[in-house]
Amino acid sequence: MSETANATPALRLSSSLTGIRGVAALLVCASHAAFWTGHYTDDLPGRILARLEIGVPIFFTLSGFLLFRPWISGLAQGTGSPSLRRYADHRVRRILPAYWVTVLVVYAVYAWFRTDDSEFGRGVGGLVRNLTLTQIYGFGHLHTALTQMWSLAVEVVFYLALPAIGWVITAIVCRRRWRPDLVLVSLVALLTISPLWALATHSGSGIDPTARLWPPAFLSWFVGGMILAVAVQVSVRANPTLLVLIAVLLFQLSCAGFAGEPTITPTTMSATVIKLMLYLGAAMCLVGALVLGPPGSWIDRLLSRPMIVWLGEISYEFFLTHLLVLEIVMDILDYRTFTGSTIGVFVVTTVITAPIAWALHRVTSVIWRRPSGRERVRSVPSTV
Repeated sequence: MSETANATPALRLSSSLTGIRGVAALLVCASHAAFWTGHYTDDLPGRILARLEIGVPIFFTLSGFLLFRPWISGLAQGTGSPSLRRYADHRVRRILPAYWVTVLVVYAVYAWFRTDDSEFGRGVGGLVRNLTLTQIYGFGHLHTALTQMWSLAVEVVFYLALPAIGWVITAIVCRRRWRPDLVLVSLVALLTISPLWALATHSGSGIDPTARLWPPAFLSWFVGGMILAVAVQVSVRANPTLLVLIAVLLFQLSCAGFAGEPTITPTTMSATVIKLMLYLGAAMCLVGALVLGPPGSWIDRLLSRPMIVWLGEISYEFFLTHLLVLEIVMDILDYRTFTGSTIGVFVVTTVITAPIAWALHRVTSVIWRRPSGRERVRSVPSTV
């Protein structure tokens, strides 16, 4: 890697950054297909399938990069911090409408059309928990076909915390001056929170077991994207092929036994930290290959293909709806839970989910694409 400290690069948001979201959504869907068909086995094939959950850290790292980038560019160029009102307005309109629709549809489906064998997340209390994204705090609130939303509950907390983090780093630590060294020191300090959280939540009895799914456990993945935002601002350049190869190597290492059993939260502290850091490195390398590599590289072109970009555009809605579809697909294929073909369930789920996600995307886009406040006058497009 090379670094040019005084450069002020223009913001380049390649369509490949949308495309990688589509890939991440497919990885998450594939990991769930493997789980539902009983292939989360504690051997190498089972761990490989389970580790397809790496789509989640890719999402988190990309969010950290995109959402922290305005803070970094504003600090470097002396234009100030981004508008908090615009930021909050866009996040709320982008996230909540499609999410609320999905939650209400799932509860309606299981109230009137399907039998739910699980007692989790039921009743008005469960509905309120899921609507408010507080279902990860305490045991028994993750409703069937909505269990994947734990990661959205984590991400929303990052959205809420980012303005405070950005203000502390830019106003308190850097005193409104462009000091990339101080920014990086601050981010490295934040990076240690997740390993320390793993230590705390594995330290003994009396710890709420759901604490291993709380936001501090995964903060490092967002911070990885924030570090990439600094790297882009100081014009770091890297070979995308090398970064992709490193990402593949780190993914392979995460499939080893020392990274824990096939689950998002391994039972031992050491395995939790190892897997956390391997995922962090792999996600940073994959996103870094797009933002630190030259425009038009092979990975940039690959992830800019129209079909991949289209899937990336609906990736959020795909993520929201795919688990409900997967549950129904298991019935259509006459598979009992933990039986069946992973590939078959994945393919059928993807084919059915894509048009549903597109429809939800189109319906809710009239809300989040509508400019508000000054944007109606200025027509300033969002970078996120």
